[in-house]
Amino acid sequence: MLTILFSLFVLISANLHIRAEYRGPQHHVYIFKPLTTSLIILIALQATASTNVFYKYAIVAGLIFSLAGDIFLMLPSDRFIAGLVSFLAAHLCYIVAFSAETGFYLSVLGLLPFLLYGIAILAVLIPHVNNKLRLPVTIYTIVIVVMAWQALGQWLHLEQTRTLLAFLGAVIFVVSDSALAINRFRKPFKSARLVTLGTYFVAQWLIALSV
Repeated sequence: MLTILFSLFVLISANLHIRAEYRGPQHHVYIFKPLTTSLIILIALQATASTNVFYKYAIVAGLIFSLAGDIFLMLPSDRFIAGLVSFLAAHLCYIVAFSAETGFYLSVLGLLPFLLYGIAILAVLIPHVNNKLRLPVTIYTIVIVVMAWQALGQWLHLEQTRTLLAFLGAVIFVVSDSALAINRFRKPFKSARLVTLGTYFVAQWLIALSV
């Protein structure tokens, strides 16, 4: 029941945040962006379905790092590197969580679609990224590809609904970060915030539900 209630609050808060991104007022962005992620953290914290306590708290740690990233990226000054590092830490937490019960997934065949996607997105982005950011962006892309790969491995090994939710969340997170990167480095597009934030909140919500 609490999960349903918090999920409803997430939906309302996320919509208010996205609306504020386009129409204002700006202080609603500062309120509803961290509030949405905080509500997603509460979903994970109150969950009891997971049989692995370590998994639960690794996911919560990833969500907390994501909250820090949200705050850095919404500040008026450009804190992109700080936000990038925060989300990098979040994805490392997710990698640890996804491989906690099953061990590190080593299938090259499982890696291949994510690897090809990572190469393709870097080929699109890197020519437009300044030299200072090329290495951080490359490292981040590698880490998020590994995160999705490990989510796939967990799902294939355990074949549970919660691991499917984690995998779907991981894939949608890749989509969200790709849209953000394309908008920032390649070519800005009008619906960028809707696409980026909509997929981001759905991804985090699904990952929280996997606990």
